[in-house]
Amino acid sequence: MSQPFALERQLGLSAARRACALTSSVFNKLVKNETLTKGDKSPVTVGDYAAQALISSMLKNAFPADPIVGEEDAADLRAEEGKVLRDRIVELANEALVAPLVEGDKPEWGIGPGQAKSAAELLDAIDRGNYDGGRTGRMWTIDPIDGTKGFLRGEQYAVCIALLVDAQVQLGIIGCPNLPVDPAQPDGERGCLFVAVLGQGCHQIPLSGTSSTPLHMPTPAPSDLTTLESVEAAHSSHSTTDTISSILGITRPPIRMDSQAKYGCLARGEGGIYLRMPTGVGYREKIWDHAPGSLLVSEAGGRVTDSRGTELDFGLGRTLGENFGVVAAGREVHGRVLAAVQEATAQAKAKV
Repeated sequence: MSQPFALERQLGLSAARRACALTSSVFNKLVKNETLTKGDKSPVTVGDYAAQALISSMLKNAFPADPIVGEEDAADLRAEEGKVLRDRIVELANEALVAPLVEGDKPEWGIGPGQAKSAAELLDAIDRGNYDGGRTGRMWTIDPIDGTKGFLRGEQYAVCIALLVDAQVQLGIIGCPNLPVDPAQPDGERGCLFVAVLGQGCHQIPLSGTSSTPLHMPTPAPSDLTTLESVEAAHSSHSTTDTISSILGITRPPIRMDSQAKYGCLARGEGGIYLRMPTGVGYREKIWDHAPGSLLVSEAGGRVTDSRGTELDFGLGRTLGENFGVVAAGREVHGRVLAAVQEATAQAKAKV
């Protein structure tokens, strides 16, 4: 008897692989070679739309009743002035859809030779991501290119997919085309898939193969702790992280990278702490930015909360609502980190 969500896991990994190949192709064709003119849309926009069309199309074929909470919608692409961009997106999405089948792929998902879709079908697939979310039932989240600036720099970005049932994340998949497979060999093979199913652990799979490595977060000595945080200070307050590190006695410099690749790195034992501290009042995290990553970490032996110690709530719609910031760490150190976060927050308020 197969394990729960086995088919969803298989489909998600297949979709993430194809989306990683698609986004890498976009980078090589439209960023690296700088073939866009100044009047063209950003290549990250092309990649976002095409990857969401690809993933959503596959989900429609496999699980037609499941709604999707996605980052993009196709309204601008349907207008006449969107034709050039629309044609490019359709071309790229179809290149990914018709690529040869590999181990784990199923033609009934609408992939493989001869499975090209019309522009109307792909625009409809993108618009399936307009679901508002909620507390009950099944739904998927898609972030086709998480970490846009990292993508444009040729650094870290991620393709992120999650399945939620009654607001609880059951499946999380993160594809990281530029992440070293072995952190001990930063110049070695690149391209990782991280996958977790609730109650079934967290695993890493190389993009180039199918071998699966179970991940278990170690318990680092305090002297070995390092924080993982966003490259962009606008996304997460670097000064707050510095204060937290000082309280904890951390002397190592932070590891900064874009996207949910940080969650994958944390799950496999890098750093030990992931902090995302809000930089402004009123900002609300999107559920697709944390649903897959939070499951990776919890299944690898960690804990993920907001900065107040509250569990992340994925049943409030498209955002995490009043959840304030994100604190992820191994279960053994999470409480100590959370106390430092709250002390740093109190210090900041006292200065105002």
